[in-house]
Amino acid sequence: MRHATFRQLRVFDAIVRNGSFTRAAEEMNLTQPTLSMQVKTIGESIGLPLFERIGNRIHLTDAGRALHALCREMFDSVDRFEMALDDLKGLKRGRLRLAAVAPAEFFLPRLIAPFCNAHPAVEVSLEISNRRQLLERMKANADDLYVFGHPPAGIEVDAARFLDNPLVAVARAGDPLDGAGRIGLDRLTERPFLLREAGSGTRTTIERFLAGHGLRPRIRMELGGIEAIKQAVLGGLGLSILSRHAVENTPGLVILDVEHLPIERHWYLLRLTGKRMSVVAGAFCAHLAQATQTPELAAWTRT
Repeated sequence: MRHATFRQLRVFDAIVRNGSFTRAAEEMNLTQPTLSMQVKTIGESIGLPLFERIGNRIHLTDAGRALHALCREMFDSVDRFEMALDDLKGLKRGRLRLAAVAPAEFFLPRLIAPFCNAHPAVEVSLEISNRRQLLERMKANADDLYVFGHPPAGIEVDAARFLDNPLVAVARAGDPLDGAGRIGLDRLTERPFLLREAGSGTRTTIERFLAGHGLRPRIRMELGGIEAIKQAVLGGLGLSILSRHAVENTPGLVILDVEHLPIERHWYLLRLTGKRMSVVAGAFCAHLAQATQTPELAAWTRT
């Protein structure tokens, strides 16, 4: 291990968090052969394999699990050191790591931009992933703050609501329901539906909402991203229920007037319970509280 570099350990950690060499290579901006060579070098230094492949999935060996535990201890120590430096430097320098579920990409960058402009020396990263991948990042303590549509269960987090997130029914312009006036939910569910993959927070909310009214969507297609759903709706493949933030000002899409809609939801800012907030993270929370005029978040940043 004395010959392993910090970069190689970061590569190894990225593979474990993503559960995939391909996704880890994308995150680390490496080619897959280069990434594989880095892991091979560490394995040769240890003298034992770190991964084993079962079917199409990779799993840690006992040696791999021991190494990953060591990596997390090292990274946490480095993070604490960097946080102490940031505290000494104030906001002259520092790093802020944010992660958010996919629908947040339609509004979060606009909220981040003024903070970046006010603090140009602060390095800000934003990871956009699906809910499952974000939960893995949270378990690995990979980020400072997280944005979810609904706080997850099973992980100890502190959460503060900061923005409304209404879910609305959408169709392409010229659809028979476009301009039909107030529409009953039953008419909506008679049509083919386009939804996110199973496990998506938005999909879970939609299915529970419809089930509460004794209805089920006729799912024509599952798609892995909001933009893909929008394009499918524009192509006439069906209707959907999406965040208003994702569909406003999208040419060719219309928001339908449906009884019991919109579904009122909210966006939450999360941090791991007990995690010390850095000066940079605290400043961003204060900025977000002011930008969204959220007293709850303003009070949260002072705790």
